[in-house]
Amino acid sequence: MTLLLVLPIVIPLLTAAVTLLAHGSPRTQRTVPVAGALGLLVAGVLLLWTVERQGILVLQLGNWPAPFGITLVADLFSALMVAVTGLIGAAVAVYSLVAIDETRERFGYHPLLHALLASVCGAFLTGDLFNLYVWFEVMLMASFVLLALGGGRPQIEGAMKYVTLNLVASAFFLAAVGILYGAAGSLNMADLAVKLENGSAPGVTTVVAMLFLVAFGIKAGVFPLFFWLPASYHTPPVVISALFAGLLTKVGVYALIRVFTLLFVHDVGYTHTLILVIAGLTMITGVLGAVSQNDFRRILSFHIVSQIGYMVMGLGLFTRLALAGSVFYIVHHIIVKTNLFLVSGVVDRLRGTLQLSSLGGLYESRPLLAGLFLVPALSLAGLPPFSGFFAKLALIHAGFEAEQYLIVGVALAVGLLTLVSMMKIWAEAFWKPLPPDAPETPVQGGLSLMVGPIAVLATFTVLIGLGAGPLFEISMRAADQLMDREGYIRAVLGDGS
Repeated sequence: MTLLLVLPIVIPLLTAAVTLLAHGSPRTQRTVPVAGALGLLVAGVLLLWTVERQGILVLQLGNWPAPFGITLVADLFSALMVAVTGLIGAAVAVYSLVAIDETRERFGYHPLLHALLASVCGAFLTGDLFNLYVWFEVMLMASFVLLALGGGRPQIEGAMKYVTLNLVASAFFLAAVGILYGAAGSLNMADLAVKLENGSAPGVTTVVAMLFLVAFGIKAGVFPLFFWLPASYHTPPVVISALFAGLLTKVGVYALIRVFTLLFVHDVGYTHTLILVIAGLTMITGVLGAVSQNDFRRILSFHIVSQIGYMVMGLGLFTRLALAGSVFYIVHHIIVKTNLFLVSGVVDRLRGTLQLSSLGGLYESRPLLAGLFLVPALSLAGLPPFSGFFAKLALIHAGFEAEQYLIVGVALAVGLLTLVSMMKIWAEAFWKPLPPDAPETPVQGGLSLMVGPIAVLATFTVLIGLGAGPLFEISMRAADQLMDREGYIRAVLGDGS
């Protein structure tokens, strides 16, 4: 069963290699990536199913015992993330058959897509900080090239902002890893959890924790480190924006939750209170930025920031219910945010623009698309019976339990402003008549292949909302594992730890 830990990394890497070798065969370059993405989805679901029944899975590569070798670990949190990565990868791979032009295909779009998926899964499954750094760098390289692919001036400008800030994050990450290794003599996370707990220098540990907070905070897009995100995510083709919006910032959030539940729990009153303050400010600045925009994709880009605040809120509260709410929220948001960007891609294909002032009439001409937009839009705002309602409800309930009424008030107000901005898109792009001066855009083929993944993701959003119980139960069990540091340590190091 431990082989399941390798498959989510190996499958996309093999897919990338085969697609790259088939450079001269356009047909192979289009069929193999879809098959590989579906294979990743199957592997992710099997991994989640196995972890849900057997508990934490651990694989020591090369039979080197921890903490000396490379360790892969899957608990419920990481297995959930791998499964939803497979879902997003499959949706994006199918959507790309229409949305990506032949030029970008020739320049390696499909191999880069699967290299990115492999790095995301590697980051979720690694059990040591150095390999987490390695996967972050692979992810950065693949995402930078995807962002710049095509060579347009806005893309290059956005890509430079993106890579510059992420290189700064990598520098902070590497510095923190070096200091931690010098202090503890290990980078295996389970081994570090033991050594930091027994350490005699809490001040140094707090400094390292702040370095990790900055590094992962830039990757996640939290306040005040998020400004690279809305400056770059609206520049590439929409399908690339959708992939980035769904997965990349969540890797940063995952890393924050992992290290601040397993490693840095020595001074929760300071570190997690600071995280809670950052969460509130992230929500506020992100939603205010979204409300002020008049471009479909820029509104969605700023909403990535505001919604990251909700995920980090659960970590700041640091209770079982709060962490379960964060896990639930991450899964919900990956699906919803990816879907909203995919909807914007269809709108762009139909109208040739994403400026709200030039849009209109889509409800009358494309009622199915309008309905498919409303599902993730209302879910993002937190309206029942969609998934976002239950995700926010769990976090707000946790906030009341912890008597953190200010953050609860912020979360409720941001939810209302999120609804306002989503209804702004609805009113401008779908409800109002098409402006008479809007440019004529011929309807292009392949829309069914673009609408199909949107419909599938919208169905997941509805099903998660109507059947929130099973996912919330898994989220609660994932939170139990995150709170049970000893269980993680025993699984990785053995009973002798």
